[in-house]
Amino acid sequence: MQIAVVLFDRLTALDAVGPYEVLSRVPDAETVFVAEHTGPYRTDTGSLALTADRTFADVPRPDVVVVPGGPGQTPQMDNPVLLDWLRAADAHTTWTTSVCTGSLLLARAGLLDGRRATSHWLALKALDDLGAEPTGERVVFDGKYVTAAGVSSGIDMGLALAGEIAGDESARRVQLLIEYDPQPPYDAGSPQKAPAGLVAELRAHTRHPQ
Repeated sequence: MQIAVVLFDRLTALDAVGPYEVLSRVPDAETVFVAEHTGPYRTDTGSLALTADRTFADVPRPDVVVVPGGPGQTPQMDNPVLLDWLRAADAHTTWTTSVCTGSLLLARAGLLDGRRATSHWLALKALDDLGAEPTGERVVFDGKYVTAAGVSSGIDMGLALAGEIAGDESARRVQLLIEYDPQPPYDAGSPQKAPAGLVAELRAHTRHPQ
C-alpha cells in the first residue's frame, strides 16, 4: 500500500508528520512525501524543512493521499498542478484524507461536494463556502474521504485510518509504540472548551484560511 503525503511551502509540520508517524508503521505500507517538485519544503515556522523525494508525476496512483494544511494552503488553492493531481489520484485511491486546512484543498478540487468534513475550527466557514458540509468533529469519515480538524488531530486520524486499513489490533500496536496517551496540562484545545475571551481574540486576530 502506497501512502502519499503532500508537501508545499509553509505547511504546518505536524499536519504531515503526525499522520506519517502513524501510517508509516502500518504493515506493508510505503509512505512517500510528494510535491510539485522534489526537494525541501519549508514549514510555516521557516526553521524546519520536509523533503519531497517524489513529484506528483512520479506517484500517479497512490492508495492513500494525505493533504496537510497550514498558511501555505491558501496559494495552493489556485495551483492547477496540485489540484489536477488530487483529482487524478482520487480516481484510484482507497482513502483520500486531509488534516487541518488541507480539507480546503480537497474541497477546492471538488472532492468534498456535499460531503461531511472537518477542518481547523477557524476554517469551517471556508469549508462550507467550498461546498462541503462542515462539522466540528475531530475526525470525520464520509465514504473514502477522511478529514481531521486542526494540527494535532492528524494523529487521531492516522490511528483511525490504520484501524480501517490493518485492523484494530494493529492500530493499537502503533498507538502503544508511539506512546500516544495525551494528557494535556490545559483543557483549552477546542473553541468549546477554551475561555471565551481567548476564542474571540484568535477569531479577531488570526487570518482566516480561504
